[in-house]
Amino acid sequence: MSVKLVSASISRVSAAAALPNAAHAAAAVSVSPLSMSASLSGVGSSSSRSASLRTMSTRANRRTSCRDSAALGTPSTSTLTSSSAAASLTLTRSLATEVQRSATFTKLNPTHIANLAKCLSTPTTSILTTIAAPEAGIKAVSKDELDAYNNDWMDKYHGSSACVIRPKTTQEVSNVMRYCFQNRIAVVPQGGNTGLVGGGVPVFDEVIVNLSGLHQIRSFDEVAGTLVCDAGCVLEVLDNFVGEKGYMMPLDLGAKGSCHIGGNVATNAGGLRFLRYGSLHGNVLGLEVVLPDGTILDGLSTLRKDNTGFDLKQLFIGSEGTIGLITGVSIITPRKPNAVNVAVFAVPSFEAVQTTFTTVKQHCGEILSAFEFFDAQSFELVQGYATRSVRDPFEERHPFYVLIETSGSKKEHDDEKLEGLLEHLLESSTITDGVLAQDTTQVSSLWALRESIPEAAGKMGKVFKYDLSMPVEKMNELVEVMRARFEGKGMMGEGKGIKTVVGYGHIGDGNLHINIVADSYSPEIEAVIEPYIYEWIAEQNGSISAEHGLGLMKATKIGYSKSPTSIEYMKKIKAAFDPEGILNPYKYIQV
Repeated sequence: MSVKLVSASISRVSAAAALPNAAHAAAAVSVSPLSMSASLSGVGSSSSRSASLRTMSTRANRRTSCRDSAALGTPSTSTLTSSSAAASLTLTRSLATEVQRSATFTKLNPTHIANLAKCLSTPTTSILTTIAAPEAGIKAVSKDELDAYNNDWMDKYHGSSACVIRPKTTQEVSNVMRYCFQNRIAVVPQGGNTGLVGGGVPVFDEVIVNLSGLHQIRSFDEVAGTLVCDAGCVLEVLDNFVGEKGYMMPLDLGAKGSCHIGGNVATNAGGLRFLRYGSLHGNVLGLEVVLPDGTILDGLSTLRKDNTGFDLKQLFIGSEGTIGLITGVSIITPRKPNAVNVAVFAVPSFEAVQTTFTTVKQHCGEILSAFEFFDAQSFELVQGYATRSVRDPFEERHPFYVLIETSGSKKEHDDEKLEGLLEHLLESSTITDGVLAQDTTQVSSLWALRESIPEAAGKMGKVFKYDLSMPVEKMNELVEVMRARFEGKGMMGEGKGIKTVVGYGHIGDGNLHINIVADSYSPEIEAVIEPYIYEWIAEQNGSISAEHGLGLMKATKIGYSKSPTSIEYMKKIKAAFDPEGILNPYKYIQV
């Protein structure tokens, strides 16, 4: 048997609709119906199955527009009215934890605004505040103008900051932090505001230091593949920049059109390339960080090997802006592969998903770059609610789907490996159907089936998102357990509270994303989910946060994943860097 595979270029454009922000209205994508051909009814003369593997035979027309909203200084978040934010404030705090504003933090007044203006080269354009400081030329704006910074894109977390500062240089960040430290003014660092746990928006009235003004690419070594850039650079912009030089960023996220590289590092973002390229702990070579007291820690090394003393950058990777503001990043970028193939398979059971993964690793080990799974409910969600029109490439629904991506240097070699893999999967009835991309447009269309899930969930209703890691064999069990839990309480179904529960994620690293789509964010629904879901994860020796971080949502839940001794030493690290506790308070690890 011969399976014709057509290699696809790697210039995949991510589903820009991963986040429902203003840019996505302009980024609505139209995809024409995908007709399938080359059906293979069974494999081998002894096969009596009707399983089929099809290649995507028609070129889908795709239009995409990605407005770099972050570079314009506006976070990527839905703008909410002040009234809606106020109505949700109590609920927001209830959903995460009961916290009270620390009385030790200073409340802003016009004198503070005037002094903060002195920290900036262009204060009239770098400060947005509801507090006027006429002597510094700072005019007050309406509270509504700060909503995009005070509220997260999910409409779940709402702060009440009266001041947004948008510095343009590391020195300006240092000036601002020095003043805030000396006057004990609480600060929340903010990037593209694409987080999922409330880490990038204020809880109360903290000053927002938005880093979108730091968006310069400082240098790129085309021999070593090392990139040095400002923290406010948008991930997709960086990927396009290094892509023109034959390289690629080591991480890829659905939010890459809006998220900042500094925020990615601060949250140790995982993403879709983790299986092949690993975490940012291994890819970041150096960092420039402004400490809470304004000290600039310049560690922007581009060395691959440096065994001198403590590797301080590792403390800031994943620290969520609690011990320093990342202002510069040095990162290694891998070579862009010459050939990329993408396929989506329909799978009859979660056990078969695991078998498929094992088989794919055996056949495609060195070229496997992604292995994603999503259930039937996720698939239906995308079909019904995704911003971009993604046609169903299958003739009927299946319990599970897996997406695999291979990236190699030699097309013929990769095609041969995939041919052997697909024959084996079909002969063993491990998969029941499948489609292969034949060009870059179809690569994008297949990836959209997976990348559009979070955005579609947000369109359907209010989403309780959980990002968890656990043994692979347990991943779907938790999804089924949560569905049964809501069913048992009579809450499952339209108008009953819960619209759907979907499971998807990264099989390669045991990372499950479970999205519970509800009619509203309510404490009653949260009480059914928590702490049960965290207790279940703890029993599996898993983690309550695989890649999204802790933020406000999980600040008091870290004990489900870390020992008291570990937490105590984390608090000591926080105190060593931030003795006044001004940086991103109430979050991560509550002190």
